[in-house]
Amino acid sequence: MTQLGQGSPSHTIALPSVKKSVTLAWAALTDTGHRREVNEDSLVTTSPIFAVADGMGGHSAGDVASKAVVTRLAEIAELTAAEGAEGVTTAETINRALSLAVDDMKAGEGVTDLGTGTTVTGVALAVVSGGPQLIAYNIGDSRVYQLTGGVLEQVTIDHSVVQELVDAGRITREEADVHPHGNVITRAVGFHEPPVPDYRILPITPGLRVLVCSDGLTKELTAYGIRHFLMSNPRAEDAVSALVTAALDNGGRDNVTAIVLDVLSVDDLGDAADVAASA
Repeated sequence: MTQLGQGSPSHTIALPSVKKSVTLAWAALTDTGHRREVNEDSLVTTSPIFAVADGMGGHSAGDVASKAVVTRLAEIAELTAAEGAEGVTTAETINRALSLAVDDMKAGEGVTDLGTGTTVTGVALAVVSGGPQLIAYNIGDSRVYQLTGGVLEQVTIDHSVVQELVDAGRITREEADVHPHGNVITRAVGFHEPPVPDYRILPITPGLRVLVCSDGLTKELTAYGIRHFLMSNPRAEDAVSALVTAALDNGGRDNVTAIVLDVLSVDDLGDAADVAASA
């Protein structure tokens, strides 16, 4: 397990190119669970990148794979800071980081299984169509959810055998949740095809709450349960703790990892120049 970055109760990013500033808060938590010996999940929470990687491959290989992904994604934030650029990124930059992570996996100690790989999902701050946005991305069955106005929506679509069966109308969503092939994914970082995520733009609005999580959380909690814990815990730190604790109480059959990201405000840059300059 690798965790890069810390939680933040308030972090303001100035975006001079669009004359806006965005204030975010976030928290993250990961746990090995009750049945696994090793935590093969990894995560990064270093603005503008927030991601969870769920490694697979057995022994230490899954941990190596997930670590490679979050390490390369974290470099996006490091490069942005070093160059003094705006605190945003692009889909092309994420694609490049994932490709470099695959190269790292091939050279990684302990990675000998041909099935070695990792899922990855997350959100990143970006400037799209002249304004600040979040871009959600995923490969595999780790998920991004958004909560707006009390409505919870699964943003990402699983790359899995059961999702394909649901899409084909062969099983229901309820049957998918208990299907024996529920852990078989159809796309991962480190398999035999280039790592190209699916992307979706999430408009940034004050009050938006985003959950990024591994399937160890969604195996144990229904959408109703996820919404309940997100709605009943205003602070990101409390929400992520409640979600992981509930997943463990419900069985904790897999590694459990979650990031909760809140959009606190979106301001005209002139209205928040002093705050942005100090962030």
